Amino acid sequence: MRTIHRIALVLVIIGAINWGLIGFFRYDLISSIFGGETTGISRFIYALVGLSGLICLPLLFEPSRDVEVDRDARGFRNVNYGTEFGEETDFTDIRDYSERKKSEDKK
Repeated sequence: MRTIHRIALVLVIIGAINWGLIGFFRYDLISSIFGGETTGISRFIYALVGLSGLICLPLLFEPSRDVEVDRDARGFRNVNYGTEFGEETDFTDIRDYSERKKSEDKK
């Protein structure tokens, strides 16, 4: 993650905590720290939080880092949902085993 996205994410988290305090307790932490909602520094912080939300929007559409991503010849991103096991299990042995077990039980 780029540095700008990390800073934006921190500001979004600060804004979310502030909105949570407003919603639950009617307490605006930013305005109480910086002297009111109309002071210049409070409005600047509110604007930074809003811009940070816009900067974080592309993070919503990025594929997960733990998913392997394949690129075809045209450069499109195709997510590979394959498993690491490779082959499917052959369950015919189970049926044969159960039939053998039944025939042994009859004896």
